[in-house]
Amino acid sequence: MKKIVIVDDDRDTCLLLEKFLKKNEFEVSSFHDGKSFLQWFDSNAADLLLCDFRLPDFSGLEILEKIKVQNKLLQTIIITGYSDVRIAVKALKKGAYDYVTKPLYPDEILLTVKKALNSKTETRISDKKAPSKESKRKNKAQADYLVGKSSESKLVHKHIELIAPTDMSVIITGETGTGKEYVARAIHQKSNRSDKPFIAIDCGALPKELAGSELFGHVKGSFTGAVTDKKGSFEEADGGTLFLDEIGNLSYENQIKLLRVLQERQVKRVGGNKNISVDIRIIVATNESLKQAVINNAFREDIYHRLNEFNINLTPLRERKDDIEPFALLFLELANEELNKQVEGFEPNALKKIKEYSWYGNLRELKNIIKRATLVCDKQKIHLNHLHQEILNPITNDNGFVEDDTLIYHLDSLKEVAEYAEKKAILKMLQKTNFNKAKTARNLKVDRKTLYNKISAYGIGSEED
Repeated sequence: MKKIVIVDDDRDTCLLLEKFLKKNEFEVSSFHDGKSFLQWFDSNAADLLLCDFRLPDFSGLEILEKIKVQNKLLQTIIITGYSDVRIAVKALKKGAYDYVTKPLYPDEILLTVKKALNSKTETRISDKKAPSKESKRKNKAQADYLVGKSSESKLVHKHIELIAPTDMSVIITGETGTGKEYVARAIHQKSNRSDKPFIAIDCGALPKELAGSELFGHVKGSFTGAVTDKKGSFEEADGGTLFLDEIGNLSYENQIKLLRVLQERQVKRVGGNKNISVDIRIIVATNESLKQAVINNAFREDIYHRLNEFNINLTPLRERKDDIEPFALLFLELANEELNKQVEGFEPNALKKIKEYSWYGNLRELKNIIKRATLVCDKQKIHLNHLHQEILNPITNDNGFVEDDTLIYHLDSLKEVAEYAEKKAILKMLQKTNFNKAKTARNLKVDRKTLYNKISAYGIGSEED
């Protein structure tokens, strides 16, 4: 019997989840704060953790970081309010399997729990065997995932077709949820290595203590817990493609080891002396600027230039509105298949709301919303009342901008908080002055050149004066 642990300070939520999961033949324990759970976890094992993001003593991110050091295979599902979706997305990058938003639906919880228990911590796909009908269907869905109506999506597709047949390294940039791994998969599937392994590793989810072993392997006895020799991701990807997501999170020590692999195509396991040759193509992704990281001495310049043989940038979904409808229809098709439903489409007013929303979590958020709407849909088409309230009534300020102050919880430094506040102030004033830059500059008490530089630096799109 699988063991599930619930951590939520809402006792009613714990009680309801506990009864429901026990009814579905799971062994369940619950805790109401992070400290008591972590004390229990020190000497007990579990198969899955359901954890509220906001606990009295810890955040979901802190819980994730602590448990991944002890047991990186423990699957975690984050429970969150919808206003915290962008925070939950960051939790995914730290190693969470998925998130569910309140109010909780039993069918959604059960489906997510079962999928998490049947999955692996990292996505490791090998095409050495002949693909089944199911894998062909999945590959088709992954390829179709990338095709949109916007000029930006068409350019990305063109770049994939261009770069795939080569062995060039690729840097994929874009916000969280824009589909960077899907682009990497598409490149692999269209390459000459398509019959070899595709190994995906999220560098942001790797505990620092285990990153070297996970990437480069280790020999027996090299550290506490190394009871056998272990291949690293580079060896597992031999002949195929290694995808390193959030490459900027690699420690300086592991960056040096990566440089050696890039230069010599050889790896050395942790604690070992033997050089092991590997034949791999490397694709990396980041939601940050690696060039800026080089300037800040946070990322090695020699590695950046070796990786930057080709660059693909994925535009946020809110900046390519033409793609929202085709992706929504694709996600509806996938949700129907997964949930065994037959929802035929979207009622016009519902589709209008979907197209108007800003989609801070990009394609990932859109996919989750469509899946949830499909789950609760009791008609032939998805209506307004099937959509989450945050989609129907996004909180806006007096100037008409969607308030997104929860983004502050995403930011890692005081400088980023200040830049966020400055960008928000400029956007508000531009709206208030009908995008009159001269008047905006006067009201903000800065010269016009400074305003133009800020607009350019923050990528603020505006109308002409």
